[in-house]
Amino acid sequence: MKIPSNIVTLIAGITLTLISLWYGQNHGLMPIAASAEAAEVDGLFNLMMTIATGLFLLVEGVIIYSVIKFRRKEGDTTDGPPIEGNVPLEIVWTAIPTVIVFILAIYSFEVYNTLGGLDPMASHDHLASHNHHEMVAMDEGNSQLIAMNGEKVALGLGQSPYLEESSPLNVNVNGIQYAWIFTYPDTGIVSGELHVPVDRPVQLNMSGGDVLHAFWLPEFRIKQDVIPGRESQLTFTPTKVGQYPVICAELCGAYHGGMKTTLTVHSAEDYQQWLQDNTIAQTPNSEQLAVNSEQ
Repeated sequence: MKIPSNIVTLIAGITLTLISLWYGQNHGLMPIAASAEAAEVDGLFNLMMTIATGLFLLVEGVIIYSVIKFRRKEGDTTDGPPIEGNVPLEIVWTAIPTVIVFILAIYSFEVYNTLGGLDPMASHDHLASHNHHEMVAMDEGNSQLIAMNGEKVALGLGQSPYLEESSPLNVNVNGIQYAWIFTYPDTGIVSGELHVPVDRPVQLNMSGGDVLHAFWLPEFRIKQDVIPGRESQLTFTPTKVGQYPVICAELCGAYHGGMKTTLTVHSAEDYQQWLQDNTIAQTPNSEQLAVNSEQ
């Protein structure tokens, strides 16, 4: 019994859709998601993988079918039929990619907005239209925070920390060839590694000491340029305890590939212990202070 072609097409379409949906959610191409922001980025990536898988299977399937179905028979030396085109088919294969591009553009815009890319407290070159004194929450250790008196806001990505229920942990970051230097303004701790507590918003206030760098956290799905002469910010919320790589994603010189360090996400108790240990380690003892005072 010969199965009608429309039934075959329907079955093939359902199979292709199911395979695409499954692979789009189970591709395993992304590293572990360790921040609250990662879910938004992963959702967009999974959609793109679903669409790409479907298109790949469709195009390759048509090619393989055509190679088998319309191959030249043995002994056939005639020319193929003079096919000039198919207007409806050309409209379809032009319209489908157009619709896909619009969908991805709108979705990616929403993800960028959700991550705080359009947050007036974080977006670059935003000039405030009002003078709200309560929002001039600036101090010496965090001078690149928001200035709501008509000054430019630092280039940044991440929701405004003032919208969070808990106060953010502020860390000053200096990118230099070829290292990251992290300073905790509240404690005076200076470290070559970044240490933060889990489930607490973190705001990195970044500046470049020499050339252009890019602060990239693959497991957090975020990256921010670090520009000499201009302040930039990156706000995120870690959700998984662990150790993660910090990578410079901008070619910054001959040893760019070696500009790496680690971000350690602690439990609340372990982070307090790390603060205590490093505060003691970086504080001069009383005898040294006495000697200095006598001199």
